[in-house]
Amino acid sequence: MKFSVWPMYSRPWDELIAFARHAEAAGWHCLWYADHYMGNTGTAEISDEGGLECWAAIAALAGATSTIRLGTLVSPTTVHHPAILANRAASIDRISNGRLILGIGAGWQINEHTAYGIELFEPGERVTRFDEAIQIIKSMLSQPRTTFAGKHFTITDAPCEPKPVQQPLPILVGTSSPRMSRIAARHADEWNVWGTPERVAEAVPVIDAACDAVGRDRATLRKSTQAMVFMTDDADKAAKIRANAPADRSLIGSPAFLVDQMSAYAELGMDEFILPDFTLGRTTQERFDSYDRFAAEVIAQLS
Repeated sequence: MKFSVWPMYSRPWDELIAFARHAEAAGWHCLWYADHYMGNTGTAEISDEGGLECWAAIAALAGATSTIRLGTLVSPTTVHHPAILANRAASIDRISNGRLILGIGAGWQINEHTAYGIELFEPGERVTRFDEAIQIIKSMLSQPRTTFAGKHFTITDAPCEPKPVQQPLPILVGTSSPRMSRIAARHADEWNVWGTPERVAEAVPVIDAACDAVGRDRATLRKSTQAMVFMTDDADKAAKIRANAPADRSLIGSPAFLVDQMSAYAELGMDEFILPDFTLGRTTQERFDSYDRFAAEVIAQLS
């Protein structure tokens, strides 16, 4: 199983570029970056918490690094027109010499769509729109020209040149719902889901069933996951964190406990664990140190 990093999108550029180079030197597999424009409030209430625009940051990181992979987790197709997204991804794959992973989703954050006047659509229609978008993106990244006529998008003899270095350029879809899982099984190269091993164990049968339903060899679809990590040897501190942290998205305990959790992910067929920095410290140095400690006391202990 590979291990990747996920700095919060609101980190300042100086920290982000320094961290990308630090993670690359330390041998982390990929740096993932969220495609958001403000903090999530769960409602239409606007947040003043901003951050670097995802694709601008990814393009800059592509030119400033040389080996670490770079991915979007994930770009909403409500916000990005699929033809533009395909061209953007192809260009950045060229800039990075074949290191991009294109993570896409149907869109979900209410306040962003409200503030910018972007229609979020009802859930069913949103998924229909996403299904059209991923077909367009996949075709444009691989075919000389793309023509597509759907309910939401019409593309006529559309080029995307130059093509990406990678053929295929990996497309990741994050989901645990049956319908989105079938779309991922049909069109994606990678599948992603949040959660503890227990939560992932519930989600894996959904994506496996989706693969079976569309005739996809399960082994050809990479699987990745992420959870917030609270690494502590203090049982009392762990209990206090556990009382407030989301139970299905948090790993709380000692390095030995985390080694066991990583082994559980691997047994479930996960190909990659993504470690967000959201809980790894209040300062830049604390976050760097936490990643280094996880590498030394967890990753290095896995057989």
